[in-house]
Amino acid sequence: MSTTEVRVTATARDSARPPRGRAPRTVEQANRRLKWAMLTPALAFVGLMIVFPLAFTINLSLTDAFGAVNAGKHHVGLRNFVDALSDVRRFWPAVKRTVVFTIGAVALEMVLGLALAMLMRKPFRGMRWVRTVLIIPLLTTPVAIGILWLLILDPTNGVANHLLASVGLPRMEFLGSVSQSLPTLMLIDVWQWTPMVTLLLLAGLTTLPEEPEEAALVDGANAWQRFRHVVLPMLGPTIGTALVLRAVDALKTFDILYATKGPGGGSDFEAETLNVYAYGLTFDYQEYGLAAAVLVLFTLFIVGVVVLLRRRSGRKDAV
Repeated sequence: MSTTEVRVTATARDSARPPRGRAPRTVEQANRRLKWAMLTPALAFVGLMIVFPLAFTINLSLTDAFGAVNAGKHHVGLRNFVDALSDVRRFWPAVKRTVVFTIGAVALEMVLGLALAMLMRKPFRGMRWVRTVLIIPLLTTPVAIGILWLLILDPTNGVANHLLASVGLPRMEFLGSVSQSLPTLMLIDVWQWTPMVTLLLLAGLTTLPEEPEEAALVDGANAWQRFRHVVLPMLGPTIGTALVLRAVDALKTFDILYATKGPGGGSDFEAETLNVYAYGLTFDYQEYGLAAAVLVLFTLFIVGVVVLLRRRSGRKDAV
């Protein structure tokens, strides 16, 4: 081989090598970089929309803002948090109502939703119509639902009391009673959101394999045993997801409460949850610093509930 041919071969080999200090780019790496380049603006926007309001609320909670957010205010440290946590007349009763409302409504929704999902697991005639009817409460706004049930449960002219009287039962005050308001609101929430739980669990049921249940049937297990020891464990992740979604949403319930009971959750604060309490502090009393402190505590409470539920569902999945 001549000297010229050797130089040409060496030059071609050197040109084929990647530059020093730079790793060769593959199609997968290029796609990954393109993906992040496309997602970064959206992620930055969403992050800004989360971080800025949260930072503003935390900063406001450390001030004595009153009357107007832009009015002169001074930092008072943790005084608002101390005032909120020491308020046994409004804050802690609101916490109790929030917990009772969430646990009661979500528990009923999970039980009824699972029962309906199991009934609708196998195809039957008219199944599409049943699913359509189930979706109707989800398509209606919470304020409209609150007004609708306010008319239905009216103590004087409501349809509910007319039905009770027609079967010989005494009339009830429902939302007009201090003791009956919160249970009634829980049932309204159950009426609206049980269909969502049903659809979530029904979607989970359709993805379960049939072999384990068929094997249990061959071994002589009855319907309850197959449900308890086969279907329920396999459906655990879906139940955990539905539980977290509904618990967080129930904790934040405001529209129905305010539409039916008005400011303060009623004359005796009988339906005042943390959301209604914070709203009243902001727009009724204009105590912006204290309201911001209540919202920060409420956010921490929600985060704690989510973490607790996710840990419990993770342990069940591991078992």
